[in-house]
Amino acid sequence: MSTTDYPVDMSVQPEVTAFFDAATNTISYVVKDPASSACAVVDSVMDIDYAAGRITYDHADQIIRFIQDKGLTLEWLIETHVHADHLSAAPYIQAKLGGKLGIGDKITVVQDTFGKIFNEGTEFQRDGSQFDRLFSDGDNYKIGSMPAFAMYTPGHTPACMVHVIGNAAFVGDTLFMPDGGSARADFPGGDAGVLYDSIQKVLSLPDDMRLFMCHDYGPNGRDIHWETTVGEEKAHNIHVGGGKTKEEFVKFRTERDAQLDMPKLIIPSLQVNMRAGQLPPADESGKRFLKVPLNGL
Repeated sequence: MSTTDYPVDMSVQPEVTAFFDAATNTISYVVKDPASSACAVVDSVMDIDYAAGRITYDHADQIIRFIQDKGLTLEWLIETHVHADHLSAAPYIQAKLGGKLGIGDKITVVQDTFGKIFNEGTEFQRDGSQFDRLFSDGDNYKIGSMPAFAMYTPGHTPACMVHVIGNAAFVGDTLFMPDGGSARADFPGGDAGVLYDSIQKVLSLPDDMRLFMCHDYGPNGRDIHWETTVGEEKAHNIHVGGGKTKEEFVKFRTERDAQLDMPKLIIPSLQVNMRAGQLPPADESGKRFLKVPLNGL
């Protein structure tokens, strides 16, 4: 779809509350319909002490308390993509507050790829059935009376979606803040040229569209920020702003990605997130385990 085909409605201004997780530099959001008590949660985080093999839910509990204290009704839990740097807490929040869990329909591609890498058996379903809703490009949904739609933006992963809710777009890892640039494109199924095209699609939204990041790392020691606009990104993004060409971007992104280490939490994150935030099934003794594929990533 071209951007003009998407049902953009800048007159709707959702109330957005951010929750920053310092351990993974992830920002989760509660997005409230200004006309009702309905809300959505975007890209929640489950805490893990990887060295100790310990799962906790402090970050998710903050979000749950906020929603309960404000008297909100959780209607959606949105994952912008299968994250490789943090674990989703969506099923934990859903068990407490309800709501439907959604992700892009290309989750099946990710499940097939990493189902093989992690040697998952036939009991691991690769059809996205762990989620309540699989979004295709341009699919509409509502949070209360507030219109929202999903925009397919692959490149970082094959299943990335930007969710546009009124005058706010939640970009996942498709873009970072202007001084942060863009996300890597060297994971299985990633593609720098495809990522450039996806970024251009996002940047063709109205200039005053608010953009909310999934990550920020405070480049050059600045404070953490997570909100900018399409106009700011077009003018100032260090990787794609100011009219940089696709060829320039692909060359830079490919060279840069070759120098990056794998995310610290990629192995647990992928195993959990491709299951919609569920932990791997327990063995006959009731214990759960994560796998480490040697030379597999």
